Amino acid sequence: MSDDAQLALTARLLARGRQIERLSDGISLLALAYGLAPLLIVASHPRLTGLLCAVLVVLGIAQKYFALRVALDADLIGHLASDAGRLSSRTRALDQALHELGLKPAAGRERDWTSRCRGALRLLRGQALCLGLQVFLAVLTLLSLPWLPAA
Repeated sequence: MSDDAQLALTARLLARGRQIERLSDGISLLALAYGLAPLLIVASHPRLTGLLCAVLVVLGIAQKYFALRVALDADLIGHLASDAGRLSSRTRALDQALHELGLKPAAGRERDWTSRCRGALRLLRGQALCLGLQVFLAVLTLLSLPWLPAA
């Protein structure tokens, strides 16, 4: 696969991270609202359900970290894919800029775009994993409501 096709495909795949982020944000907000509800109304609230809500929020924060990284990579890779003819010089300029901003360690071995794209897609998989765990725990929390004893 040519570099420009690989970069364009990777950028488009990474752009899907926005949908993952939206779903995760919704679950996190619902978990936060449900977890804080007992503070607003006097009612029994199972500790386990509260713990599950806290884990949902933590997973939402982890997903947000991945989402930020995925969005940055999507923008950078998409920008580079638009002018793949000068990829080598633009890659060096990108690495230098990332280093100057403290986002990349000192100049070392230059990575090829295949490994960079794989790394970016690993971030997307991490983001999707956080969402998957959130969905699993949200369903578990909803299923646990009727039968969990009040703590």
